[in-house]
Amino acid sequence: MKRRHAAGFTLIELVLALTILAILITILFGGLRVGLRAWQRGEARAATLQHSRSMTQLLEEALAGIYPYTGIVDKDNASTALVFFKGEPDRMFFVTVSPPLPLSPTIPFVAVSLQIDAGNAPGLAISEKAMPNFDPFESLTPLIVDPTIAEVKFRYQRDGGSWEDTWDGVQERTVPRAIEVTLVTAANEGAGEKLPIIYVPIRVNLP
Repeated sequence: MKRRHAAGFTLIELVLALTILAILITILFGGLRVGLRAWQRGEARAATLQHSRSMTQLLEEALAGIYPYTGIVDKDNASTALVFFKGEPDRMFFVTVSPPLPLSPTIPFVAVSLQIDAGNAPGLAISEKAMPNFDPFESLTPLIVDPTIAEVKFRYQRDGGSWEDTWDGVQERTVPRAIEVTLVTAANEGAGEKLPIIYVPIRVNLP
């Protein structure tokens, strides 16, 4: 009488099957992790771009509303009229009728400064001061510091169309015709991103 072998898996077959299953599960979860990280990066990038667009619109409105506000200062015992505007490559001080952060109560003219704050929480610092004021650009305390902006560059357009890196309202006795703004976002898993250049015509100079 022949003995019949019991049906089933040998130990080697079982080990091989478990090994293959483990490899498949590892590959599956690895793909899920990669997909999740990509989705999270995409969400973060979309949020950053949306925030940057909002900041761009805020700056465009404030810069378009720049006004050649004239103040009288005493210098060397003589009264001198000057336009409160000072533009440098990486910071700008101006008076606008459309401040980025409207003051309360509503004030017609507001002195604004834009520059990178390199403090404990670096970013684009926006400071404001109500006009009239004898020293509108002195002792300014930032109302907001945007950490998503790591770098800012300005250029200033003359009536003839040429661009300057600086603009002194005391010497020019007026404000630029337009302003060019370049923003660079803060680094996020790599180098910061340079946003599209903004060209803002100043409304008081428009015909």
